[in-house]
Amino acid sequence: MRVLGVETSCDETAASVVEDGRRILSNVVMAQRVHGLYGGVVPELASRAHIRLVLPAVDEALRDAGLGLGQIDGLAVTEGPGLVGALLVGVSVVKAMGFALGIPFVGVDHLTSHVYANFLVDPPAEPPLVCLLVSGGHTELLLVRSRSSMESLGGTLDDAAGEAFDKVAKMLGWGYPGGPEVEAQARLGDPEAIDLPPPLPRGLDFSFSGIKTAVKYRLGGLGRGPTPEDGRNIAASFQRVVIESLVDKLFRAADETGSTGVALAGGVAANGALREAVRAKAERLGLRVSIPPMELCTDNAAIVAGAGCEKLMRGERDDLDLDAYARGR
Repeated sequence: MRVLGVETSCDETAASVVEDGRRILSNVVMAQRVHGLYGGVVPELASRAHIRLVLPAVDEALRDAGLGLGQIDGLAVTEGPGLVGALLVGVSVVKAMGFALGIPFVGVDHLTSHVYANFLVDPPAEPPLVCLLVSGGHTELLLVRSRSSMESLGGTLDDAAGEAFDKVAKMLGWGYPGGPEVEAQARLGDPEAIDLPPPLPRGLDFSFSGIKTAVKYRLGGLGRGPTPEDGRNIAASFQRVVIESLVDKLFRAADETGSTGVALAGGVAANGALREAVRAKAERLGLRVSIPPMELCTDNAAIVAGAGCEKLMRGERDDLDLDAYARGR
């Protein structure tokens, strides 16, 4: 089964063709550069950009796959969570294509699709496992029993990890998105230079507002603007504390559930230090580990097409009542 997927949940306009839920035939991502001018994603601008870009993205995905629309067996689209106006662009396009072509379509949960990235690698991840889904809008631990069965074990009580990275970058005067810049500067800094409090929620939940506030007070206490060295050391110390919290709870969840495998998903899973820390600890404990390539961690449509193909092969279908939702259902 060949499935065309469309992703428009935030500021990436993406389309992809995946065969049988495993083989990526094409994966097109068109980034929206305008948001950097405003220090974050502007929902209305994102929606307008998706309107301009979504059909060119679909055309390019089909060309790259060497296929015509008549050779597509099904359609998949991100239905939420995300920016509602942006999501509605993709949902509307897929519903129109499904109706016109007479082929089935399904909506896919954004978080589920990110986890599915681990089933598009070679070899694919083997459930059961615990997946740490960490991005700009989400930080969650999921017990993945199968490709179609996932249970939340814990999540963020306030800021998501990626959101905290972006806000710290903004405090330091760096651009948007801030996560990659924090990672780059952290490589040049001393991770033990700044004493920052570790996140303290009990159980398997996360909280990153406290460390973000600690960075704010640390900068205010300088009595001047941060020097490049200040920025590098703050970035390194901040990143160390956040990654320690993420890694500790991922492996605690694996231990509590008796899982023999762990996985990463989401945009922050592209962070090199996090990837290295998870891989090293998994190897030390003798656990299986799955970490998707970076292009499958950030928002893309291959993960949507893959997860959608899984639903279609199980016989699931949506109709023209399919709608978008901003938050998890």
